[in-house]
Amino acid sequence: MVDFSIPTEVFIYILDLFGTMAFAVTGAFKAIEKKFDIVGILLLATITGVAGGTIRDVVMGEFPNSLTDPIYVIITVVSGIVIFFLYSHLKKHWNLFLKFDAIGLGVFTIIGATFAYNLFGLNFLAILLAGVSTAIGGGMLRDVFVNQVPIVFVKEFYASASFIGIVIFYLILNFAGELYIATISGIVITTVLRLVAIKYNWNLPRVKGAGLD
Repeated sequence: MVDFSIPTEVFIYILDLFGTMAFAVTGAFKAIEKKFDIVGILLLATITGVAGGTIRDVVMGEFPNSLTDPIYVIITVVSGIVIFFLYSHLKKHWNLFLKFDAIGLGVFTIIGATFAYNLFGLNFLAILLAGVSTAIGGGMLRDVFVNQVPIVFVKEFYASASFIGIVIFYLILNFAGELYIATISGIVITTVLRLVAIKYNWNLPRVKGAGLD
């Protein structure tokens, strides 16, 4: 009987490339909204797509994958070019930006968590740090470059969705030891939580009256 299963390393690599593409799309969207030229669009797409993983690698003491494997930058550039040409057809669908951002958040959260797991085993703090930094690093830089407060600081249930996904990932690994199941479950839960938060406008508590004169 032929075994069609994908090796874990290949599976994680494919997910990482998909997350890179998803975040690169959000970077291209933001750049076009801010009237960047084509070079600015491609730069912001690339920064958004690879920054989270680069930050994670540096923090974990590893040489960044994005600097050794050209496919990451190729994907971000191609994503930026595609959005550049299709934007006129997509600009009425702002929800597309939010959906890609949610997918990128879910995928990069668990990719980062998996990266730390492979290095340090079931070390929850390492998994949490790697997961969150991978998930929010690119988006934070994207927003800073377009002179906006990073979405993680102001939007509903963003980093919280990442945190919950990491907890689920950790618990499944700890009790079942199934990396595939933990990875898929963590991605799905993080992404769905973010999408539901967008739909129902979930917010974390804020100080009443803050920012008022």
